[in-house]
Amino acid sequence: MTMRTRTLGTTGPRVSALGLGCMGMSALYGGADRAESVATIHAALEAGVTLLDTGDFYAMGHNEMLIGEALRTAPAALREQAMTSVKFGALRDPEGNWSGYDGRPAAVKNFAAYSLQRLGVDHIDVYRIARLDPDVPIEETVGAIAELIEKGYVRHAGLSEVGAETIRRAAATAPIADLQIEYSLISRGIEREILPVTRELGIGITAYGVLSRGLISGHFSRDRQLAANDFRAHSPRFQGENLQHNLNLVEALRKIAEQKGVSVAQIAIAWVLSRGEDIVPLVGARTRERLGESLGALDVTLDAADLTAIEEAVPADAAAGDRYPTAQMAHLDSER
Repeated sequence: MTMRTRTLGTTGPRVSALGLGCMGMSALYGGADRAESVATIHAALEAGVTLLDTGDFYAMGHNEMLIGEALRTAPAALREQAMTSVKFGALRDPEGNWSGYDGRPAAVKNFAAYSLQRLGVDHIDVYRIARLDPDVPIEETVGAIAELIEKGYVRHAGLSEVGAETIRRAAATAPIADLQIEYSLISRGIEREILPVTRELGIGITAYGVLSRGLISGHFSRDRQLAANDFRAHSPRFQGENLQHNLNLVEALRKIAEQKGVSVAQIAIAWVLSRGEDIVPLVGARTRERLGESLGALDVTLDAADLTAIEEAVPADAAAGDRYPTAQMAHLDSER
């Protein structure tokens, strides 16, 4: 496996072709092993992965401190190549409940100060609000990030889960390196309006959910029992008939993967990689084993016949169920 690189838009940094999404090491997918999580981050850096993605609200700072520990204990050469992508703005209480988003300039700078401390770094490479704050113009939020860039605390401004109009307004305020948004074989909504706009404006995509939270990884079974604190226990795509329908799509994909001698996860990640050099998939591996499987996608070549077969097996809009529960869908500017 040779790690390739891609550029986050026309103004962003050059990063590894795959990034590591670290959220699952701290929150929303049940328990995780801290030592294995740190070892997985180290293994990713050793394999040439440079982009580490997190959010300051993932387990209320736990994830940033975990990455900070991994960076602090990594060899200096690996630590220096690591780039951090941080989402901010989500408000939570001590019980873990969600209570909206805060994109006020003063809040942006406050969040950044805490993230720098928890990560143990002197700058954040890509900084973005996790969801649009409906009470604060995006120009004000992005303007605050631009001020942090001027002072050296942030290198590049990003966006997350926003729609085409918001992207244009943000890009008119300051250079935007990339948009982080869900994109996978069964989450292709960005292809209609958002992706054409980012390409017009030279904004890259960091695609999360490339395995749809494990749903199209090839490892999820209908009888799997999910913990109450596992996001998927409440996700529409993992419920009842929706789950069975979606797993049928996975089985159709498995046939294609087996013909190529690769895993379902690898072909699903390779499909996202095939969508353009401006797209960097984030893999949410929590263990070294799963990381190794995901990295194997870099060696998968999909020709025209493969892509046609995949499209027939899993057509656009084939998934059953929304990608988030109703209450969370309401916060997605990208869905409006």
